[in-house]
Amino acid sequence: QVQLVESGGGSVQAGGSLRLSCAASGGIFSRYTMAWFRQAPGKERDFVGSINWRDAETDYADSVKGRFTISRDNAKNTVYLQMNSLKPEDSAVYYCAADWLGASATEAATYGYWGQGTQVTVSS
Repeated sequence: QVQLVESGGGSVQAGGSLRLSCAASGGIFSRYTMAWFRQAPGKERDFVGSINWRDAETDYADSVKGRFTISRDNAKNTVYLQMNSLKPEDSAVYYCAADWLGASATEAATYGYWGQGTQVTVSS
């Protein structure tokens, strides 16, 4: 059973960048498909992107394509979300999620393990 801890959130002006990290422990990290979701106040938790355990193939929501990049370092048991050209509408709590031996999926219900979230605030 894997535990996930996000870090790297904060406040930034529009156009800026942030890199989020999600450190995993207690499981075989390399066998988990990892994903990032985000949730703004009063809204549903939305898919941001994922990285497959098998071949590190990535998938992104249309709203972040070309601006966000997901990567993973299996030696460090960590997945990253590099966020560039940030917009105020990117403001949300960002969550890391894991799915054991999973195919990449956009539905939150697919992922059985979640971190506690990290706040990202983008000001105009």
